[in-house]
Amino acid sequence: MSKKIIIIGGGIIGLCSAYYLQKEGHHVTIIDQSNMDAGASYVNAGYLSPSHLVPLSAPGVMKKGLKWMLNPASPLYIKPRLDADFIKWTLAFNKSCNANHVEKAIPVIKEITLLTQDLFDDIKRDENFSFQYEKKGLLMLCQTDKMLEEEIETAHIAKREGLDVDEISKEELQVLEPNATFNIKGAAYYRCDSHTTPHEFMTEMKAYLKAAGVTLFSNERVENLVINNGKIEAVKTQNQILKADEFVLAAGSWSSLLSKKLGLKLLLQAGKGYRINTTQNTGITIPSILAEAKVAVTPMNGFTRFAGTMEIAGINDKINKVRVEAIAKAANSFYPDVTLTHEEKNNVASGLRPVSPDGLPYIGKSSKCDNLTIATGHAMMGWSMGPATGKLVSEVISDKKSTLNLNPFHPDRTF
Repeated sequence: MSKKIIIIGGGIIGLCSAYYLQKEGHHVTIIDQSNMDAGASYVNAGYLSPSHLVPLSAPGVMKKGLKWMLNPASPLYIKPRLDADFIKWTLAFNKSCNANHVEKAIPVIKEITLLTQDLFDDIKRDENFSFQYEKKGLLMLCQTDKMLEEEIETAHIAKREGLDVDEISKEELQVLEPNATFNIKGAAYYRCDSHTTPHEFMTEMKAYLKAAGVTLFSNERVENLVINNGKIEAVKTQNQILKADEFVLAAGSWSSLLSKKLGLKLLLQAGKGYRINTTQNTGITIPSILAEAKVAVTPMNGFTRFAGTMEIAGINDKINKVRVEAIAKAANSFYPDVTLTHEEKNNVASGLRPVSPDGLPYIGKSSKCDNLTIATGHAMMGWSMGPATGKLVSEVISDKKSTLNLNPFHPDRTF
């Protein structure tokens, strides 16, 4: 049965939800508070990464985070503040940082990221899209023996899960990447990963959705929800009131603010990431993560992107120059021939990623509201889980059997 659906949020999750919902014959409207050309869906590293099996909430991360609080240039920066939501999230995050949780999360993350890769294949083929999509794998580059040991351990876990990964030496790496210079000890090479240029996919998807009859309202902020008997009847923006049968909350880091209007306490924090682009000839053809610095490097269509940091400091778009400099220093440290210019560093952009306490997204319906489907909390994995999340949202609303088990993603789960 065809339904009228409003999606709040026009990032990768919102667009992919709209894509699969309109395929099912529903009438879809997307509302986004931005111009729909910036933010996390545009500044990310473009990875489709089954390799990122271990959730953010892993043993020892909280301890590291506390230590890194004193260092504004650290890869993970949790800014301490007296805010009830932040304190609740921090306690839940701390509870999730255990081996048992990691063990349960690994197969869940693997399934949803592999599904996304398949769906990117399908979308590109079915819609004749031309966005850059390359299957060159991902290198985890390590400068110290300690980090190399850790990465090899993770690679063994990935191998046990059936992923294609091997340890490679600096010499073997030089054969793979003959035009780049490295300052490393060794690497793990995940051949199972692929990469894209994010804005290309987003531009093509928006054009496709418009042509398919999906209504897109940009620069339109949802200010309130009209609720009756536990159901949403309409959304109020600064310009209009829009009614629908079903609603999708895919507003990224802003989702928890809206969910409060339903009495739903969605634990979510904004994790800021930065990107620096360079059109210099870097000689880099395979994406890599600079393991010690947690910086992602992607050879995109016409430029190389250096992206990184997880700055949990509330919803703001302030650019922290110390963190930008840390990304640039890491680039030069691992690739001695690459020096990012002042202009490139000044053209930095940031995006806010919605981080749940356990490193798994929220996907599905809450008992608090019958006609709201939640799709947020993907942290750094929004791109790696986007199409799969969109498909799952569509299955929930269309009352179809779900492709994946949704229990690990339940919005009402406790930590």
